[in-house]
Amino acid sequence: MTGPWTDWDHVLKVDPDKDLVDGETFSDVCRTGTDAIEIGGTLDVTTDKMQRVVEACSRYDVPLYQEPSNPGVVIESDDLDGYLVPTVFNADSSFWVTGAHKEWVRIDGPLDWDRTTTEAYIVLNPDASVAELTEADTEQAADDVASFAAVAERMFGQEIVYIEYSGTFGDPEKVAAAQDALRESTLFYGGGIGDYDAAYEMGKHADTVVVGDLLHDEGVDAVRETVEGVNDAHAETVAE
Repeated sequence: MTGPWTDWDHVLKVDPDKDLVDGETFSDVCRTGTDAIEIGGTLDVTTDKMQRVVEACSRYDVPLYQEPSNPGVVIESDDLDGYLVPTVFNADSSFWVTGAHKEWVRIDGPLDWDRTTTEAYIVLNPDASVAELTEADTEQAADDVASFAAVAERMFGQEIVYIEYSGTFGDPEKVAAAQDALRESTLFYGGGIGDYDAAYEMGKHADTVVVGDLLHDEGVDAVRETVEGVNDAHAETVAE
């Protein structure tokens, strides 16, 4: 499993439906030190909003990926490095595991398969929009999370396993359990990363820390602190 994400410590997720902090630009966003930018959101996202962000970020030398929440917001652009497509392993309905993806292929197929990769989401915050939308079963113990991660990697060949706590800081024990269950897949963590300490804590367990709301709420200086936090955690892990 040798996708570019194996070298990512930090990903910045930009929600096209949300504004940047007053006075900040996408030039500032692309200079935070993040390893890649994902463009995506759960609610009120349109192709026009997606396109606006893609065009604004494409001028800068940062890998740029779309994370579509549904087939209707996918845009085709050479400015994108690829598509990271969620598949929610603990969703109540198979629609969010394969159903929405089948519809995308049916409507727009064949897809750009060389640039399309799925992310095996394990959604664990019951109050998150993605949990409500997919009716995810978020009541998962650490061994359940580890088992989902192993299934995603070993049975379904997922290159990315994504522990999603969007809106709140998650349980490091569950993130560590997922990491211990994986052999080669890259473990993403997202949720509640609001400062250096939070990024450092989850950086001790996850391969890649994803920061989203912080950009829109606090701005690029706060994002830079999270880049520093996860990089320090990973540097210490390598040194041990």
